[in-house]
Amino acid sequence: MRAIWKGALTFGLVNVPVKVYSATEDHDVPLHQVHAKDGGRIRYQRICELDGEVVPYAEIDKAYDDGDRTVVLTADDIASLPAERSREIEVVEFVPSDQIDLLTLDRAYYLEPDSSSPKAYVLLRRTLEQTDRTAVVRFSLRQKTRLAALRVRGDVLVLQTLLWSDEVREAAFPALDEPVKISAKELELSASLVESFSSDFDPDQFVDEYQQELRTLIDAKLEKGDALDTSETFGEKGEPDAGGEVIDLMAALRASVERSRASRKKTEAS
Repeated sequence: MRAIWKGALTFGLVNVPVKVYSATEDHDVPLHQVHAKDGGRIRYQRICELDGEVVPYAEIDKAYDDGDRTVVLTADDIASLPAERSREIEVVEFVPSDQIDLLTLDRAYYLEPDSSSPKAYVLLRRTLEQTDRTAVVRFSLRQKTRLAALRVRGDVLVLQTLLWSDEVREAAFPALDEPVKISAKELELSASLVESFSSDFDPDQFVDEYQQELRTLIDAKLEKGDALDTSETFGEKGEPDAGGEVIDLMAALRASVERSRASRKKTEAS
């Protein structure tokens, strides 16, 4: 695996340098579009609507259109935003794990310790395990501010991005407002059916049958010689440091706890 991002996981005054890796990958058979008549590959070009010319990526900026006016945002504009410059994964709070709604879970990333000593990393991992808590964190990645859940999977800390609350649609279905009568016998039979399907989940028992059949179809066509010569048909075609590690971990922990208590007392007094 190749790290996609480097930064520092911070909670209180404790600083844990980490490398971030994508935890999942796509194994779908890669397909592209071709001209049905001759198999020629269909390619899409970036055409400027003003002069009709093809524009290289290097000359493309982003823009916002409010309906009447367009605001162009250059790469320098985006890079100047404070959140984009930050290389910190900041712990906002620790919450009971069962309070994280599975519907809000998005992309998953592995965190690897990026320092000479993994002590602070292991301490945070064990603390999450012992307290049965999930850390809610905030960070910036690929020009987006993200909220995420930090949890433990085996010996590794996993960062799983969360959808923002306004990105989750409300489920409002009138049919569910209608009263429904369920008899005790129906419920008993339904529970019996569930029991007959009960098992321990083993993800290795499940495969993507569609992708398997698609690969079989492609192999069969290749074996029959029902294929085109690709070369003839399609043509020829440094990172910032994570920051210093806290030397005195115990001192940082004590100071963080004292600061948190003082902040809470101040809030309660007001």
